[in-house]
Amino acid sequence: MKLTVVGCWGAYPEQGAATSCYLVEKDGFTCVIDFGSGALSRIQAFKQILHINAVVLSHYHQDHIADIGVLQYSLLVQHSIHQTEGMLPIYGHELNREAFAKLSHQHTRGVAYNPNEALKVGPFSFTFLKTVHPVPCYAMRISDGDTSIVYTADSSFQESFIPFCEGADLLVAEASFYEGQDGSNAGHMTSKDCADIAQQAGVKQLLLTHLPHFGDHQQLVKQAKHYYSGDVLLAVEGFVWNC
Repeated sequence: MKLTVVGCWGAYPEQGAATSCYLVEKDGFTCVIDFGSGALSRIQAFKQILHINAVVLSHYHQDHIADIGVLQYSLLVQHSIHQTEGMLPIYGHELNREAFAKLSHQHTRGVAYNPNEALKVGPFSFTFLKTVHPVPCYAMRISDGDTSIVYTADSSFQESFIPFCEGADLLVAEASFYEGQDGSNAGHMTSKDCADIAQQAGVKQLLLTHLPHFGDHQQLVKQAKHYYSGDVLLAVEGFVWNC
C-alpha cells in the first residue's frame, strides 16, 4: 500500500499548495482521501485525473472538499476531449444531505457510506470513527488486509482514537496546534495529542499533517518525539510512504 501526500495545509492552501488531500494506491487502484482547496491542481503532478478510481471524504468543511466541484468539471471536460464515458464514485456521509447531494454530477456519483459498517473500495477496507469536530466528521482506518493506515481527519483528542489506531502501520494525524496550545474548542489536536495516541496505540509511524499557518513546523516533530518513541514524520507535498 502506498500513500502520497498531495495537500497537507489546514484551513486554506499556502501559495502553490493544497489543503487536505491524499492518494492511497495498491495494485493499480487509486483512491483519493479528501479533496481540499488546490487539490486538483496539485494532484496532477502525481496522477492523471481519469486514472482516479474513487474518492472518500471525511467531512464537508471546505479545506477537505473545496475542489470536488473543480474535479467534477475537469472530468466533464476530459471525458469530452477523449470521447470516453466514466462515473467516479465519491463516498461521503449523509449527515449533511445538502453537501452529500452535490457529490453527484455528470461524471461523479455520490455514494453514502454507513459509518457503523466496513466499506469496501477496490482493494481497501475502510472502517470509521466519529471525531470531535464542529460538524460530523469521520476518521478512517484503511486496510489492504496486510497493512493499515489510520487518518484522523479533523478532531480534538478523544480516548477512542487509541483502540481505533491500535497497531496501525501509519497514523496520519492532524497537528493543527503546538504543544501547550488548546485546539479542543476548534475541534483540532496538538503535536502532543497526536504523539500520545501514537504511543498508546502502538502505531509504527506517525505522520503529522493538517499543518498550522504559523510557527516552525519542525517544532511539531520535536514536541511529538518527547511522547512517542517511533518515527515522527512531517507531511509535505509529494511525501510518499510505502509498506
